Amino acid sequence: MKKKHQIKPIIIAHRGASGYRPEHTLAAYKLAIDMGADFIEPSLVMTKDGVFIARHENEISATTDISMHPEFSERYTVKEIDGKTVKGWFTEDFTLAEIKSLRAKERIPHIRPQNIVYDRLYSIPTLQEIIDLVQNKNREKENKVGIYLETKHPTYFHNIGLPLEEPLIETLHQSGYHGKQAPIFIQSFEVANLKKISRLTNLPLVQLINNNGKPYDFIDIEDNRTYNDLISAKGLQKITKYATAIGIHKDLLIPRNSSHKLLSPTPLVSNAHGVKLLVHAWSFRNEDIFLPLDFQGNPQGECELFIKLGIDGVFSDYPDTALRTIYLDI
Repeated sequence: MKKKHQIKPIIIAHRGASGYRPEHTLAAYKLAIDMGADFIEPSLVMTKDGVFIARHENEISATTDISMHPEFSERYTVKEIDGKTVKGWFTEDFTLAEIKSLRAKERIPHIRPQNIVYDRLYSIPTLQEIIDLVQNKNREKENKVGIYLETKHPTYFHNIGLPLEEPLIETLHQSGYHGKQAPIFIQSFEVANLKKISRLTNLPLVQLINNNGKPYDFIDIEDNRTYNDLISAKGLQKITKYATAIGIHKDLLIPRNSSHKLLSPTPLVSNAHGVKLLVHAWSFRNEDIFLPLDFQGNPQGECELFIKLGIDGVFSDYPDTALRTIYLDI
């Protein structure tokens, strides 16, 4: 008999229904909503004139057609982002009007060639356009959808004079999102960023945890702690002071060996639940290149395995796959 999940895990459409449309476009978000996702997940960066737009990175050569715009060729540059040298075009060097002249494209065409047909069809959305899409769709449907925002590179943006925290909370509050029960999550890989946001709002916050390295703000202030320290007993207790959930790389829940075969689960889910933190796992994708050896050709099986651990949310590029899995499991 299958273990019954007491509360249905939420489906978080990772960058929208990004398995079916270029990521972080209104088309990807709309499709995810229509598929039945509980939340859509925009990553936020900022333009030169201080407008939030949805891109996974502030360097946009992989996700837009900017290389086809000769008028912007002189803005190709090299920057250090979170300690890494990055070449390309960066959102903070463009006004919103200039960004709107670009079109989105598939980020991984070699893995998702089916999405190439949508290249250059969609513009880059602003946060306000995403909010408007969600609120308009919620007027039409019984099952309401929320927004699961990620602040990208907050220390970097702060250091170039474009801090993210105050304008983000101002926008959300003005759009009617207030309180711990609001259909909003705000996530970040950094810690200071979330702590600052926690002083500005009581909206739910999520500490993202990678399976290696450390938050960049720790590097910036020469704090020796790593992501592994954040998921220790002491670390989890500290997270409860400012966040309601952790967003976990799934390898921290069920590790893989060198052959990408799954090993035994860790106690992280029960440890987090023990201090009243929700656990949202990322990222679930259908392609074999992302799947463990145990579940080649069976993405639904992988998702089902993690749901049986008792996680509270699933980040998926294919929200329909995650949804089928959840209703199979409950």
